[in-house]
Amino acid sequence: MRHTRIIVALVLTYMLFGILLNSVGTVILQSISTMGQTKASAAILEAFKDLPIAIASLLVASFLPRLGYRRAMMLGTASTAVACLAMPMLPVFAMTKALFAITGVAFALVKVSVYSTIGLVTDNSKQHASLTNLIEGMFMVGVLSGYWIFGVFIDPSDPAGMGWVRVYWLLAAISILIVLLLASIRLDESEAVRAESDPVGDFVAMVKLVARPLVIVFVASAFLYVLIEQAIGTWLPTFNNEVLHLPTTMSVQAASIFAASLAIGRLGASAVLTRIGWYPLVNLCIIAMAGLVLVSLPLTGGLVPDPNVGWLSAPLAAFILPLIGLFLAPIYPAINSAMLSALPKPDHAAMTGLLVVFSALGGTTGSYVTGQVFAAFDGQTAFYLSILPMALLLVSLGGFRRLERK
Repeated sequence: MRHTRIIVALVLTYMLFGILLNSVGTVILQSISTMGQTKASAAILEAFKDLPIAIASLLVASFLPRLGYRRAMMLGTASTAVACLAMPMLPVFAMTKALFAITGVAFALVKVSVYSTIGLVTDNSKQHASLTNLIEGMFMVGVLSGYWIFGVFIDPSDPAGMGWVRVYWLLAAISILIVLLLASIRLDESEAVRAESDPVGDFVAMVKLVARPLVIVFVASAFLYVLIEQAIGTWLPTFNNEVLHLPTTMSVQAASIFAASLAIGRLGASAVLTRIGWYPLVNLCIIAMAGLVLVSLPLTGGLVPDPNVGWLSAPLAAFILPLIGLFLAPIYPAINSAMLSALPKPDHAAMTGLLVVFSALGGTTGSYVTGQVFAAFDGQTAFYLSILPMALLLVSLGGFRRLERK
């Protein structure tokens, strides 16, 4: 029962950050519509989210076992509550940058803590993989709900209005409730602390992990995966609005299909991975993703605005392209679990810190490059470009598999 409460707390904390972090695509669209930003200037929001994640993870990951994972999650969630309270009181673009920067630092604390806690509440690699997929799946449920929550606060009759920032009052309240839940649980973290170590030694041990060939290929794979996910997820609302000519609210809500696909894919993978190995599964997934890109994007040519467009008359590509999430979903939890299960528990925080650093850099790169190509060419070209990192991911995971088996 004690572990059940801990797992519930991990899931709810992770879901909150799923809503906040993946709202960047919606906020980019709203920044363009209500704050006078261009695509190129709005694209910087991804960097304000991901670079603080990377920097904070690098600096604090090795020290979190000493601070305590539960305390770190409480600190991150409380600081996010403060940022959410500030947003509706100061609804300008500079505040959106600050909001994502604070949320990024908070997520660095939360993700390292959540992933490290998984190792403390599971007994073997199968349990580890299953719980990792469950938590990542519920993260995507948070992402999915976020599209609809933000959609409720966007007034379709006033697309240039600022009423949408009221959503942050609700998110602040949810953050405060989660802090109270975390404060009410107890977690035995004694296994996570390395015996006879010091803060400097812990940081050096984390840096030394990068010298291992397996770790190098692993973080390269994580970088490419997040690059693909953020390139598509961040710019899908804008793609729906400008390429498929859907209304603003519907553009945001239609993007939730991508999040729903990711959630279903990860929750489904929790069961599938108990029957087949992760490597054959992820290879099939990457090939299927590339196939969906090649099938769906030709359907976006020649579309014209329709003032009466609705769910039943929307272009077919609005429903096919987001299904990439079904096949993208199992990759990240599978390779993360494979890597962490191979390491002793005191190394989990450091390894997760490196994972978060390179994931954040991948997210920033994917969103920024896609935004620049979107602005310079068009949405179809920007999304066709995703096939290149898919091919590179196929190669890098092949290298990871060979090194893992050795």
